[in-house]
This record gives sequence, C-alpha cells and structure tokens, in this order.
Amino acid sequence: MDLPVLALFGTLFIALIIGVPIIWSLALSCVASVALNPNLTYVIIAQRMFAGADSFSLLAVPAFMLAGDIMSNGGLSKRLIDFADSLIGWIAGGVSIVAVAACAFFAAISGSSMATTASIGSVMYPEMVKRGYPKDYSAAVQAIGGTLGVVIPPSIVFVIYGTITGVSISSLLMSGIIPGIFCGLLLALYCYVMAKKNNFPKGSDFKVPNVWASFKRAFWALMMPVIILGGIYAAIFTPTEAAVVSVFYGIIVCMFIYKDIDIKGLWKIAQNTAIVTANLMGLVASASVFAYLVTIYNIPVRITEWFMSFCNTWVLFMIIINIIMIIAGMFLDNGSIILILGPILAPLAVSYGIDPIQFGLVVVFILSMGQCTPPFGTCMFIASGISGRPVLGVARALIGFLLVEIFCGLLFSFVPWFSLFIPEMLGM
Repeated sequence: MDLPVLALFGTLFIALIIGVPIIWSLALSCVASVALNPNLTYVIIAQRMFAGADSFSLLAVPAFMLAGDIMSNGGLSKRLIDFADSLIGWIAGGVSIVAVAACAFFAAISGSSMATTASIGSVMYPEMVKRGYPKDYSAAVQAIGGTLGVVIPPSIVFVIYGTITGVSISSLLMSGIIPGIFCGLLLALYCYVMAKKNNFPKGSDFKVPNVWASFKRAFWALMMPVIILGGIYAAIFTPTEAAVVSVFYGIIVCMFIYKDIDIKGLWKIAQNTAIVTANLMGLVASASVFAYLVTIYNIPVRITEWFMSFCNTWVLFMIIINIIMIIAGMFLDNGSIILILGPILAPLAVSYGIDPIQFGLVVVFILSMGQCTPPFGTCMFIASGISGRPVLGVARALIGFLLVEIFCGLLFSFVPWFSLFIPEMLGM
C-alpha cells in the first residue's frame, strides 16, 4: 500500500486511539497524507474544505437543528405525551408504550436522537417510576425510544449521509418512514410483552373525550411533520427549504400559539444551535478533504476488489456491514462514522447491486443502535443522567430492546420493500 494511504488511515486511527477529537483526527490525517504525496499541495486542503462546506443541502442541518430546539423548548413534549397516553395508556404496560410512541412523534419533529431522549425522558421517566416500573427499565425505554430520532424524518443524519455520498436526500428521508414506524411498533410490542410477564400496571381507561381534548392541545405539534413531509411529497419544497419552513412554523407555534417561548428564549436557542452547527460544519469540512483523498487514492476500488475476493454475494456483504456498523457505533457518533466510511462503503454497496437508498437506510438504522450500546452510547448516557441510574444497569435493561432492533436491521437489510416502497411510490 502507498505511503500516503498508510499515513491517511494510520494517523487517523492513532489520533482516535489517543483521544484526539474526531475533527482534528481527520484534519491531521489529511495533512500527513498530503505531506507525503509529491503530487499534492497543501492548498488542496483549504479548497476541499471550502467545497465540502459550500453545499445547499447542508443548510438543512442547522435549520432542522434550530427547529428541533425550538419545539423541544416550546412545551411540545408534554402535549405529545398526553395525547399518546389518552390513546394507548390503558393497554398493559401502557405508560412504557406511551414513552415509545411519544419518542416516535417527537422524532418526527426534532430529527435528533439526543433531543428525543432528553425531552421525552425527562417527563416519562418519573412517570414510569411513579407507576411502579423498575428504574433501570424505565431509563432504558427512554434511551431506546431516542434511537428513532435519526430514522424517522426529518433526520439530520440522512442529510449528512446524502451530502457526503451523493444519494438523494429526499429519497433517504422518505425511506425512513416505514422502518421507523415498524421498529417503533416492535419496540412497543416488546414493552407489552414485558408488562404482561412482570405484571406492570395499566394506565387510565380509554375515554374519547380525553383523546379529543389531548388531540386539540397537541394539534399544532402534530401538524409539523405533516407540513414538512407533505411539502416534500408534493414537491412544494426541497428538504432544505422544508427545514427553513419548519423553523418559521416552530417560532409561530411556540411563541404565538403555545406562548412557551419569548424573544429572550429564542435568542438563547439560536445561540446554542449556532455552536452545535459550527462544530458539525467543521467536522463536515474536514471529512470532505478525507473523502477527496479516499477517492483520488482509489480506496473504494481497492476495497471492492478485496471484498469481491472472498465475499461473492450481496447477502454476505450485508451481514458483514451490519457487524461493522454495530461495532463502529459502539465507539463513534453516527455523523463521524458516516463521514469517514460513507464515501468508502456506498460505492462498494452499488458494486454488489444494492440500491443506494436502501443501503443508506440500513447504515443509518444500524448506527442508531450504537447510541444505546456501551461504551459511548449517547442516548444511554442521557437516560442514565436523567434517571440517576448507573450506566451498567441501564445497559443491561437495554439488551432485550437492542435484540429487537438487531432483528429490524437484518429485516431492512434483506427486504428492500421497507426502505424503497415510499420513494418508489413517489417516483423519487
């Protein structure tokens, strides 16, 4: 293997092992590789960083983040929980199912797993404990529900994946609808089975007036995903434009209808979003240089030839990818993994005849599980922090939920219908 290629990957792995932040690990690896390549100059680094960040599609990332933060701080989580509780709280294990349903609703608003776990978990964890559910199990429900945040659109991770690999972002967003809902239903079924097995308490009886009253309170919150996805379905606006629309909609709802946010609060939310966006865009810029070097060194072609030498079917390839993504998700966040591996694995999947939209959905879904796995599961840590429970106890309670998600990941890997039905139906 060429010395610049060894420097690119060797520097990256060493930097990550010794604890260098991912943004600087990527940058250092690119500098080392360019320094050892006589055909490249350092100016290429600045050029590719600018080109990588100068993307219209990436404007959707700060906009979706801002919209999610506005809705998170605008009192929506309590309204969504009340509505879900009025619908399904009477079922065995109803409050745990309500937590999963509320996470699914909120995921379709925030597009973020961490925001979903934090917003829903802060309300649902105390309620579950008050009703007699085990503390570790109650925290695990909040963590696993948050993983739906990067699958159900709008999803910031899908925007990043589409930008870095060139796959249609609109198609990727639409591909997450059925898998997200299906996984949510299976997680709810697991909650029901656990409730029956352990005699967990039921909630209040089903009453139509309560459903209607809670629906009216949650109506404007429920309309947000309808407006975003409906606008994309009908080709009224692009995903980037939909993100901006969601910001204005969130401001109108939270400031003038629900009146839970004032100008001072909005300014603070905007500042926090700007900080997070700046960090993310720096990561994207560094990853763009890395992806460029991966391409000019023909890394995808080399890896494809290597894979083809021992992996001659797409089925075996998908099994290997599932294993790789599960392990990678244990140590790095979703965005970092996609920025590093996306340019390498996406062309490889195409060479096996796998639809790029399906592959994108599988990668994002499997990586979402990493947010609930040791040692660096972000949703797991947030749930542990909210509950005050030890991480190890929450991790043990998550095992059954993770088995459900592994089953879903394999199903989505080998049954393309789940991810391709809606995009194909809409002619995307």
